[in-house]
Amino acid sequence: MFDFLKSDPKKKLDKEYKTLLEQAMQSQRNGDIRKYSELTELAEAKRKELEALG
Repeated sequence: MFDFLKSDPKKKLDKEYKTLLEQAMQSQRNGDIRKYSELTELAEAKRKELEALG
C-alpha cells in the first residue's frame, strides 16, 4: 500500500557511486593519488553492488 514511500536502493547506490567518482576525480586533480585510489576502490565496490541488484 505504501510502496511509493520506500526509497529505491538502486537510486541510492547510484548516487553514492557518482559522488565517490566525483570525489576521486577531485583528489586526483589535487595530486592526492592515494586518496584517489581509495575512493576509486570504494566506487567500484558500489558499482558491483549496483550490478548485483540488476
